[in-house]
Amino acid sequence: MLKVPNHQVAGHQAGDGKLGPLVDDSGNFYKPLQSDDRGSNEVFFYTSFSSNTNIPNHIRRFFPTFHGTQLIEASNGSGKQPHLVLQDIFSGRLNPSIIDIKIGSRTWYPQASEDYIQKCFMKDTKRSSLALGFRIDGLQIYESEGSGFWKPDRKLIHKFTAEDVRLVLRRFISSNSFAGVDPDCTFASTIYGGSGGILAQLLELKEWFEHQTIFHFYSCSVLMVCEKESVVKEMSSGAEVKLVDFAHVVEGKGIIDHNFLGGLCSLIKFISEILTCSDVHTAKASLQDP
Repeated sequence: MLKVPNHQVAGHQAGDGKLGPLVDDSGNFYKPLQSDDRGSNEVFFYTSFSSNTNIPNHIRRFFPTFHGTQLIEASNGSGKQPHLVLQDIFSGRLNPSIIDIKIGSRTWYPQASEDYIQKCFMKDTKRSSLALGFRIDGLQIYESEGSGFWKPDRKLIHKFTAEDVRLVLRRFISSNSFAGVDPDCTFASTIYGGSGGILAQLLELKEWFEHQTIFHFYSCSVLMVCEKESVVKEMSSGAEVKLVDFAHVVEGKGIIDHNFLGGLCSLIKFISEILTCSDVHTAKASLQDP
C-alpha cells in the first residue's frame, strides 16, 4: 500500500495531482525518476556507489540503502513510472525533528548549461549558500503533543540569514522550540554531542571527504534527524545523519571535493559553537511564521 510520506520537508512533494515520492509500510521510499538526465544520473550514482569496493563500510551507513528501480503507479495519476527504491529514513520514527541542509557554496555542476548556472548562482547568492557554504532547504521541529511540529513556510526558509540558521540549529535541540522564545538548548549534549551524536557523525563524514576523490557531490543534502521524545523517555536521541539527493553527482577524477568539504566544515563549526558556547541563551528568537 503506497502513500504520501508524512515527514518530507523539502523537494518535490506528492499531492494535488503533483508527482512526488511515495512510501510503503515495509520501510521503502519510492522516488520518481526525473525524465531528463537527472533521473538516469541518480540511478547511475546509486549503482556505482553500491558496487564500489573503495567505499568504506562505515561510510555506507550515511547513504540510504538502494534497492534498485521499479515501475509503480505515479502519485499524479499518470500511470506507471520508474522509481528509485530506497530506504525510508523515517520509517518507524513517530515524531522526528528533521533539517534538510544543502551543502556547498555552489550548487551547480561543471557540465551545467549557462542558464542553469545563472539560476543556481542567483539562489546561492540570495540565500546562505555563498556566505555560509550551506543553506537550510526544509525543516520540521517537534514541539509538543499539543502543538505538533514547527514547519515554517518555504518562503520564510528562503529568507534565512546566518543568525536565523544559528537559531534554527538551536531550536532543533531545545525543549522550548517555540517561535518567539529563546531556545534553551536542553538536548544539545545528547543530540549534537557524544560518541553517537550528530557532531561525531559529521566529523566521521568530514574525515572521509578529506581524502575521497571518487565523487563530487553538487546540490546534495545532509539530513539531520532526531527524536526529542526519546531523549526525555529513554535518554537516547535517535540522532542520525544521512546524505540524500544525488542527481548532480559527478566523477571526482582524483580531485578532492572542496565545495562539499568546505560546506560540511562550516556546518560542523556552527554545531560545535552551540556545544561549546557557555551561554546557551544568547540566540534571540527572531523567526516568525508569515
